[in-house]
Amino acid sequence: MAIQVSDLSKAFGDVQAVTAVSFEVQEGELFGLLGPNGAGKTTTINMLTGLARPDRGSITIGGIDCTEDVKAAQHLVGVVPDESNLYPELTGTQNLTFCASLYGIAKREREARARHLIDQFGLTDAADRKFAGYSKGMKRKLTIAAGIIHQPPILFLDEPTTGIDVASARQIRQLIASLNEKGTTILLTTHYIEEAERLCGRIAFIVQGRIVRMDRVSDLLQPLQRKHVAVIDLSETIPVDIEVLASTFPEAHFETLRPGTIRVESGTKLAVGPIVRFLEEAGVEVAEARRVRPSLEEVFVKITGIEADAMRREKQKGGRGS
Repeated sequence: MAIQVSDLSKAFGDVQAVTAVSFEVQEGELFGLLGPNGAGKTTTINMLTGLARPDRGSITIGGIDCTEDVKAAQHLVGVVPDESNLYPELTGTQNLTFCASLYGIAKREREARARHLIDQFGLTDAADRKFAGYSKGMKRKLTIAAGIIHQPPILFLDEPTTGIDVASARQIRQLIASLNEKGTTILLTTHYIEEAERLCGRIAFIVQGRIVRMDRVSDLLQPLQRKHVAVIDLSETIPVDIEVLASTFPEAHFETLRPGTIRVESGTKLAVGPIVRFLEEAGVEVAEARRVRPSLEEVFVKITGIEADAMRREKQKGGRGS
């Protein structure tokens, strides 16, 4: 077992940030903590990495009891915080070699590792530029490179793609997947539902400091596989009588996702055309009707009661998890 966490709790004054959190991460697994900002994700990782001391609970990393001394397993762990901890006045290469020196890696070896990681992460042209001049995406890549310079078997990643551009986020997800494929055990926190679904084998939903559901992604999605779902966007945000639609098409379930958007679900093959015609004959103009694949988003909303739109707004703001 790579990571074992039992009954972990942490309060800051009167605010209970994490309550009785327990989970295990197998060797070679990519495990995700998924939840909105303020859910307790960063506090949990901070306790696992020694940045916060738990009020209660136990932590075992790589078979080493780290409850009292997280540093006992430091050599086994790489940490990538939600905000960069590198030095702005140093170049990319200098930052990596300095981090390697902290782990006692010999000069020739740390220089070789730095060059390899800079090439692997697509930062060759920026190797000799000061970190302060890097873009957000480049800073994130170098921070991840610094977290694995000592080739740890276990990696903690806190919100790895928050606040960066789409292309950089895609590259970082590819790097994370590649590290996991090569055997690195990864604990990832995110409030991006799509990211968790794409990367993680197992996920724990964390809300208000508590884990409310934990399972394999495939098992979470399995009950949805037989569902047929469509989303209908209207040209105007005028109210539509859902009860009339339900009585006209009794084989389908209708709900208003937001003003101007209707979700249709059926356990059998869904014919969207008759529904669109019915709406238009009733004087409701349809802008778009599309079939959608049931996703982890539906599971998350159903279990947590947190609307996916709220999570997306956090994504657009690039807010910090906690």
